[in-house]
Amino acid sequence: MQFPESWLRAFCNPSLTSQQLADTLTMAGLEVEELRPFAPAFTGVVVGQILSADQHPNADRLRVCQVDVGQGAPLNIVCGAPNARAGIKIPCATVGALLPPGEDGKAFEIKLGKLRGVESQGMLCSAKELQISEESNGLLELGDDAVIGRDIREQLALDDMLFTLKLTPNLAHCLSVYGIAREVSALTDTPLLQPEFPKVPVQVQDRLPVSVQAPDLCGRFSGRVVRGVNTKAQTPAWMIERLARCGQRSISPLVDISNYVMFELGRPSHIFDLDKIHGGLQVRWGREGEQLKLLNGNTVTVDGGVGVIADDKEVESLAGIMGGDATAVSDDTQNIFIEAAFWWPKAIAGRSRRYNFSTDAGHRFERGVDPSTTVEHVERITQLVLDICGGQAGPLDDQTLALPEGKPVTLRVARAAKVIGMPVTQAQCAGALRRLGLDVTEGEGTVTVAPPAFRFDLQIEEDLIEEVARVIGYEQLPTHPPLAPITAKLRAESRRGPFAVRRQLAQLGYQETINFSFVEERWERELAGNADPIRLLNPIASQMSVMRSSLLGSLIAVLKFNLDRKAQRVRLFELGRVFRKDASVPDSDTSVAGFDQPMRVAGLAYGSVDSLQWGSAERGADFFDVKGDVQALLAPLQPGFKPAEHPAMHPGRCASVWLGERCVGHVGELHPKWRQAYDLTQAPVMFELALDAVLQRDVPVFQTVSRHQPVERDLAIVVKESVTHAAVVDAIRSGGGLLLRDVVLFDVYRPKRLADGSLSGGLTADEKSLAVRLTLNRDDATLTEEEIESVVKDALDALSRRVHARLR
Repeated sequence: MQFPESWLRAFCNPSLTSQQLADTLTMAGLEVEELRPFAPAFTGVVVGQILSADQHPNADRLRVCQVDVGQGAPLNIVCGAPNARAGIKIPCATVGALLPPGEDGKAFEIKLGKLRGVESQGMLCSAKELQISEESNGLLELGDDAVIGRDIREQLALDDMLFTLKLTPNLAHCLSVYGIAREVSALTDTPLLQPEFPKVPVQVQDRLPVSVQAPDLCGRFSGRVVRGVNTKAQTPAWMIERLARCGQRSISPLVDISNYVMFELGRPSHIFDLDKIHGGLQVRWGREGEQLKLLNGNTVTVDGGVGVIADDKEVESLAGIMGGDATAVSDDTQNIFIEAAFWWPKAIAGRSRRYNFSTDAGHRFERGVDPSTTVEHVERITQLVLDICGGQAGPLDDQTLALPEGKPVTLRVARAAKVIGMPVTQAQCAGALRRLGLDVTEGEGTVTVAPPAFRFDLQIEEDLIEEVARVIGYEQLPTHPPLAPITAKLRAESRRGPFAVRRQLAQLGYQETINFSFVEERWERELAGNADPIRLLNPIASQMSVMRSSLLGSLIAVLKFNLDRKAQRVRLFELGRVFRKDASVPDSDTSVAGFDQPMRVAGLAYGSVDSLQWGSAERGADFFDVKGDVQALLAPLQPGFKPAEHPAMHPGRCASVWLGERCVGHVGELHPKWRQAYDLTQAPVMFELALDAVLQRDVPVFQTVSRHQPVERDLAIVVKESVTHAAVVDAIRSGGGLLLRDVVLFDVYRPKRLADGSLSGGLTADEKSLAVRLTLNRDDATLTEEEIESVVKDALDALSRRVHARLR
């Protein structure tokens, strides 16, 4: 909110400088976002009066003016403004004056010069040239009371400081100059000028029938008819000036009056053209399909969730937000109806955002406007209308249906001292609250406040404690060092940090991506197999309505985003939290009852396994490449892989990842139907693992290096095609005993069809030959031939027994 300091000081004038006043407001919670003078710096501009304005002898659009600036002899100034004429008073920049800088940032100096052969001893200025207005319709014409020769900054009070406040939603009572003055009075203990609202004499008996049909929309409605107004009258210069300094341009007298009272007292109001209203007015909720053309030119369609003011024929206004074009006042308006109402904040909140605009009225009403002063404010508006536009006022109608009931709030002095962090007395608490204009009742160690109608924010004890702290001054709070013991939180040696996982994945060629935890419900159903996800009560977008239970959907979305931008090779990973319903989870400092929130790490590889290079042929990343990355990520732990199924992965190209007896995740290709659904030219390979399992690592244990030479034995065994490498290794290890140190597969042979139709190698079509190398050793002695043969024999027996293998 922007307002001039002079208007504020008209209500409350503390003995503080502008900067001190700004600091006081900021420290009281009313943050002053900007403090600047109304006009930028310039010098040498004074009030002048044009004595004569003759046509330039050498230019059709120029005039040669004789200007009195209080220096005795008039100045000869050449001017091209269309309104330059004898008799008017205008700003005159004399020789040597420095005008506000232009786009180049340099001040513009006025020098003695000639224009088309005629000497010019200065410059006559427009409002835009002085940078006090964006409009440039010629010279800035001053009032008759302007003193010739007086500095224009003093004449127009251009050094008046403009305050721009950044208010929080609970400070609705400060959305007016009077509301801020009320705060300043309490903070500085300076007298406050209370506005008076004398009743306007009734001269006509005309009334407009108003039916309030929705008390949950409108709690109070006040209004009156005024006949015979002159809308072609000029808005007074003082009102235009104050509106301009609040950032509001002058539109027409009636609109200016309505805006002026809104800035002055904080109450938005509306003025209807009475002759354009059909019958009476109805205050009600909208009906499906009704349309309204607004004052901003937009046509909106309302429904039962939007409040309206309608007549017997059509909707005329969006309640508490913006008036309609059909009943807007114009230069032809003669009779008006002034309306001021109390709209329930919940009935206004969010309505204007439905139509992608916001208004000052909606901004105030959705935070709360004092319902007790509608009559007084109608009187204020009426008096201004009569003073500026003339007319005859009718009787004031006031309907009160339902008003908010302020419940008493009690503050415990001991509690206030504990929360504020400094000793406060009951007298201090009661005095601070009384200075704010609150009705205070004191008890034994307590202070009870009956919130006034304009304080919608006072509902709980903490609200009163905040008010006490604000008035006492946040700068008065003592600064204490923290008293809690500080203990270092050391990570166990058997765990590594998440950053190490990120660094390792980056070294493997993956790039990290960070995504929202709320996702499309379709992702959960299709990619996570979650038919009952956690739903958001208020999603930021319709397509982000549930919490994710898997990271894979987010990675695929990022992949699609990159592919749409012509990326050829994409490798992504994410460390993030997932959310699942789990009734076994208790409520604690780090958990929410009924919801499991584990951390996961997931990765995705798409495109070539390597970046473009000359040293090897291009090859797409496959299951085994990503499986190798998972093994590297979990090292030195040795994971096991078992065929598995996953909603997002290919049924025949998916494996579960095991550490001991625990399944810690999955790795596999994207399911063909989802690949087709996402229009991917090839299947990305993905993995998702429990982060706590990835963070585990074995603590290194000292072990001497054997001084005895290891022994290697190679075996070629024949197994069925369906037998996996893991099953073969498990069988060998189970029979090899303690002397077997390592098992490595180094060759796979499958039979080929010969010319005569037979198969090579003595194998059948469903068999394959695996060549494995066994490494044997012992620490205390050299292996004997008998020990070597015993280990090999036991390994072969185990292979025969467990996978039905035979020695080739």
